[in-house]
Amino acid sequence: MASFSLGRRRVLPGFAPTLGFTLFYLSLIVLIPLAAVFLKSSGHGFDAFWAAATSPRVVASYKLSFGASLIAALINLVFGLMLAWCIVRYEFPGKKLVDALIDLPFALPTAVAGIALTALYAPNGWVGSLFAPGGALAFLFGPEGLKIAFTPLGVLLALIFIGLPFIVRTVQPVLEDMETELEEAAASLGAQRWTTFRFVVLPTLLPALLTGFALAFARAVGEYGSVIFIAGNIPMVSEITPLMIISKLEQYDYVGATAIAAVMLIVSFVLLLIINGLQAWTSKRGAR
Repeated sequence: MASFSLGRRRVLPGFAPTLGFTLFYLSLIVLIPLAAVFLKSSGHGFDAFWAAATSPRVVASYKLSFGASLIAALINLVFGLMLAWCIVRYEFPGKKLVDALIDLPFALPTAVAGIALTALYAPNGWVGSLFAPGGALAFLFGPEGLKIAFTPLGVLLALIFIGLPFIVRTVQPVLEDMETELEEAAASLGAQRWTTFRFVVLPTLLPALLTGFALAFARAVGEYGSVIFIAGNIPMVSEITPLMIISKLEQYDYVGATAIAAVMLIVSFVLLLIINGLQAWTSKRGAR
């Protein structure tokens, strides 16, 4: 009887106190603040909420924030997979340095990243000057060249910069645990490289890719520090939604700020719910 009771012991306390503490902590940190957003935004009625959340300037910021975040996450999905593949499967000079640099957006303050990107891609920056009128690569985009900083393109570059590590660090462990014998077996049976990747490698990586995509997208939607400098903050052109929230708060328009925040919260939650549903579906399908 003593050995049986020792075998049933758990490091953590029982289910009831553990679940109770978890729900209390989750409510205190997440649920109560989120509920306060909706309560504050609805304090002046639905008409005030709708007017604040759907003004043309705010709608333009929605399109930029969610659109650029989605495109940045898709780009990182492709190049993050390629980068993780090179780090795991190949040996090359400077591999440890490249592996360490991937985590730089995690450690670098977002304001520093924004200033650095602005200095680099501004019309007088090292890269921006190449595409500015008179630059070496300006002829590729017509007589006016290509302006990167202070445009939606600059916002996209900043979001790609801060989102890349999420894809790489999510896919990398799965690649390291993947058995190369499966790929060799497919090749020995006459499968081409694309066929092997599509039917052998991709099904194993798909849940990790979707997880990294969701993380990169969520981070990009709420990013402020690294985007605010390179965006230029031109109304109806390069204003991001977090900036609109800050502007409302500076004007003491708390109802407007919370209304915009509530819309971002709802849209982000729905998109992440869809992505998590796809991830669960692919995991179940791969387990069959």
